[in-house]
Amino acid sequence: QVQLVESGGGLVQAGGSLRLSCAASGRTFRSYVMGWFRQAPGKERELVAAISRSGGSTSYADSVKGRFTISRDNAKNTVYLQMNSLKPEDTAVYYCAADPKLLTSPSSWGQGTQVTVSS
Repeated sequence: QVQLVESGGGLVQAGGSLRLSCAASGRTFRSYVMGWFRQAPGKERELVAAISRSGGSTSYADSVKGRFTISRDNAKNTVYLQMNSLKPEDTAVYYCAADPKLLTSPSSWGQGTQVTVSS
């Protein structure tokens, strides 16, 4: 497993931008598929974006396509989520997750970072 620590959350107005970062411990970061999940109050946790081990393949939830970009820097053991054109419905706790194979049941989770978008 890897230890994950998120940062970069906060309060932003609708239409604004934020960049989340997730720093991972260990020497095997490049062996993990990485993803960002979010959970809004009263809702289930959902996968927002995922990135392959090399960074060459990404996928997004329909609700964030064209607005969010996931990326990773394997030299820095860090994965990012650039969020643009934020909407109030993006308000949630965002979690970084990692797994050696698939993100259907990640083996490692961060503690979460709050993102609040005001209208």
